[in-house]
Amino acid sequence: MNTFYLKVIASDKTFFSGRCKSLVVQTLDGEVGILAHRENVVTAVAMGEIRITDLEDNVITAVVGTGFLQVMNNRVTVLVDTAELPEEIDIRRAQEAKERAEEQMRQKQSIQEYHHSQASLARAMSRLKLTSKYN
Repeated sequence: MNTFYLKVIASDKTFFSGRCKSLVVQTLDGEVGILAHRENVVTAVAMGEIRITDLEDNVITAVVGTGFLQVMNNRVTVLVDTAELPEEIDIRRAQEAKERAEEQMRQKQSIQEYHHSQASLARAMSRLKLTSKYN
């Protein structure tokens, strides 16, 4: 069976650690699929959905923040800001965060504040998109 070792580490926890069959993650260049014996690579992870297929063919889907992915010697390490399962997301809080970010985007602000508001909006939208798929 072609498998590889995967470790997904968020800033506050180890989200996943073990062998799996495949990984699909959002990068700055689009969605990337990782299978066993992939060529070594390091790439930036974009905020969005991550899908892990474990040894029993269960698909674990989560929303992750930005970070990095490294593939080396059939071992994959994903370092991200946050990683949340759909059932861990508070829909009401995510909706409030989306509304706050949209309001901030309408206000006059510096370039730095604008990019911060844009990131907050993207995070809220990713969380809401994932919960709508699985709830």
